[in-house]
Amino acid sequence: MVKIAVIFTNYGPYHISRVSALHKQCSKIGWEVIGIELARHENAYTWKTNIQELPFKLITIIEECPLEDVKIHHFISRLYSVLVELKINVFAIAGYFHFGMLAVLLWSMWHSKPAILLSETTENDCHRSWWREILKSWFVRKYKSALVGGQPQKRYLLKLGLLNEAIFLGYDVVGNDTFHTDKIKHLPNLLEKPYFLSINRFIPKKNLALLLSSYAEYYKIKGNVAWNLVLCGNGQLRPQIEQQIAELNLEDTVHLPGFLQQDELLPYFAHANCFVHSSTHEQWGLVVNEAMAASLPVLVSNRCGCFEDLILEGVNGFGFDPDNSQQLTELMLKISSREIDLKAMGQAAQEHIQKFSPDYFAQGLIQAIEYAIACK
Repeated sequence: MVKIAVIFTNYGPYHISRVSALHKQCSKIGWEVIGIELARHENAYTWKTNIQELPFKLITIIEECPLEDVKIHHFISRLYSVLVELKINVFAIAGYFHFGMLAVLLWSMWHSKPAILLSETTENDCHRSWWREILKSWFVRKYKSALVGGQPQKRYLLKLGLLNEAIFLGYDVVGNDTFHTDKIKHLPNLLEKPYFLSINRFIPKKNLALLLSSYAEYYKIKGNVAWNLVLCGNGQLRPQIEQQIAELNLEDTVHLPGFLQQDELLPYFAHANCFVHSSTHEQWGLVVNEAMAASLPVLVSNRCGCFEDLILEGVNGFGFDPDNSQQLTELMLKISSREIDLKAMGQAAQEHIQKFSPDYFAQGLIQAIEYAIACK
């Protein structure tokens, strides 16, 4: 029997949807899937996930503290004792940056077990230095194959030295059914007016200052008929965001519900009129998948890793330059005018995102596993 371990830093809703689909497909061919999370909690992602009734086995390396607080020597000792016991045949490893992921890669190399890279990194999602790229290329070529989100992610791994035939698609998906309009349309509408929706951590790369500036100009033009803006999330920049909202006199039209768990976000997805994602750089942007699954038209920064694969310009949404505040204002005016058939655009978004499903992840990863085993 092929025994596959899928390693993430922490299993949240996205990961459970993906690995559940993988487990279902692998069970048909006699393969076993085991989920491994480096820690049950992370400070960066404070989602609350029910892991009590999963269809696959999930093992947590560190339960007593957030991953950011763990001692490296303690973690490595605990990790390797688990791997000795499990006797894994194939490792699917999310990334190569975290020391825990590198530790799993080294284990796989020492024990001659194929490793598959799960990657959503693009060449332009952060500053690149030549010496780091050389080091990264060395690590990437130790993987037998890779599963990536889309075309920009594939191009980057090709540049780092992985073979074209070793790279498969389907990594960046969510549980689309959770957000389907048939399941969420009955939820209460928490706002009286139509609104733009944006969901982010409040950190610099999310570009919320520009989003607020663009919205302020939009509001000046539209006045009392302007849509509201809902910014869900929290983070280090919340005081600055609150100050900017006050300075722009937008307290009555910009809403800050705070950080919300997935089920708490569903009413906002159910009744929003358009979703906006304005990041200056982003490896993918899974929240765009969620918005499209909820039949929302989307306005997405053209520097998001998902842009090339998910956005059909003028069909399911529009892209914009995240440094161009006026361009985003104009798109807000356009999307909230009668020029756009919002229902048709939302339906197009929902139809397109069905291609990016947990089954797509499972199919792609199985192909990557088969390739890795054949090349062992």
